[in-house]
Amino acid sequence: MKKLIVIAAPSMVLIALLFSFISEKQPRLAQQSQTLQLPQPLPEVHFPDVSQQQLVSSIESYFNKALDRGQIVGASVAIVKCDSIIYVGGFGNRNARVKDTVNAATVFRIGSVSKGFAGILAGIHVEEGLINWQDKVVDHIPNFKLASTTKTRKVTLSHILSHTTGLPYHSFTNLIEDGLPLTTIAGRFNEVVPLQKVGTVYNYQNAVFALSGKIIEQATGKPLREVIKNRIFDPLQMTTASASYEALQQSDNVALPHQRIRRGWRPVAINKKYYNAIAAGGINASAIDMGKWMKFLLGNNPDVLMPGIMDQVFSPIIQVGGRRNYYQRWPGYSKSFYGLGWRVHTFTDSETGEPSTVVHHGGGVNNYRSEIAIYPNEDLGICVLFNSPNKMAKDCIPKIHKMIQDAMELPKYDYSKAPLIALQYPGNHYFTIKAPFLSVR
Repeated sequence: MKKLIVIAAPSMVLIALLFSFISEKQPRLAQQSQTLQLPQPLPEVHFPDVSQQQLVSSIESYFNKALDRGQIVGASVAIVKCDSIIYVGGFGNRNARVKDTVNAATVFRIGSVSKGFAGILAGIHVEEGLINWQDKVVDHIPNFKLASTTKTRKVTLSHILSHTTGLPYHSFTNLIEDGLPLTTIAGRFNEVVPLQKVGTVYNYQNAVFALSGKIIEQATGKPLREVIKNRIFDPLQMTTASASYEALQQSDNVALPHQRIRRGWRPVAINKKYYNAIAAGGINASAIDMGKWMKFLLGNNPDVLMPGIMDQVFSPIIQVGGRRNYYQRWPGYSKSFYGLGWRVHTFTDSETGEPSTVVHHGGGVNNYRSEIAIYPNEDLGICVLFNSPNKMAKDCIPKIHKMIQDAMELPKYDYSKAPLIALQYPGNHYFTIKAPFLSVR
């Protein structure tokens, strides 16, 4: 086992994101609040050495126990608090046969956690005016067609990013996995009979979701892997992140995927599935780069995307039904919505009865598993990457969250009585936040 710990004190007051819950049936975007002046600086949170030691000890124990029991092959973890990566490290092996160790820079495939990048990347181009959330898909991809011409004209970028096109669950995911080009798949949706009206019901997709990337390619005239690199990876200094099979093959620090066998695990080949659908599941990254990504999602780097647009990406659009999803079994779970590439959950504190929001997504591809969660109330982000399918992934987020709470002993605060305030970034850019999503620092 090999690990790297990064501890840094917060350097500036950050924001957490404003969520405006809206109608479950009609997708639309959040309304912006009026801007008020920031009354006074907020106190900082300090992380005592004993808290750091407790957190490290808890995380090591948790993952080493899973390794000893043969539950996983390798894993990498990143935790962000405010503007700092407070923990990043690796456990286990990249290759079970070679016994090489996972570290903070080891690259994994992140599967559907890529969808969060797609939503943010679309937001960057919406902010610039190059595209719009209400753009018709067919205007960017002329051969896109549903069984009904009328419904074809109704499907927007917002619909495909929120899984509300009306198509059945996982329509043509098989064609994505067979490696067909997106433009070919786009012209075949007329073979599928929509189950619902456009914009009224959530049905998770990969193929039609991936068309969001094709829209960006059409608007920019560049391959999506280049656009993501230029607009997200490079500005955030995510040096190990990429969006192609070739880039993963060239890396000398990759965690191979594994398959369970009778007496353990065996490595399997990295395949090309979903690199034809990058927006849906084609990104590669290490824990240290996912830490940088979460810092951005918590309000850093407004030069990449201003928080007002990020609010729109994270705004709940459509409610997710059912009770069989793994995250619906997390302690305190209340309900879920889907935004633009992100799940937005509401949890209720068992002691106080207070609600809180978690922005989350999971991913699985080519025997890799990944989980990411942002806790706006706490200015906190957690990401875990695995190179083997496992049951541990289903509840690693709430378990690690509990470890952090125990270690940090976050201060209590009555957020409900706090006013609406505004923060200013360089360049005279203002944005608003509501105190229920602002940590005490």
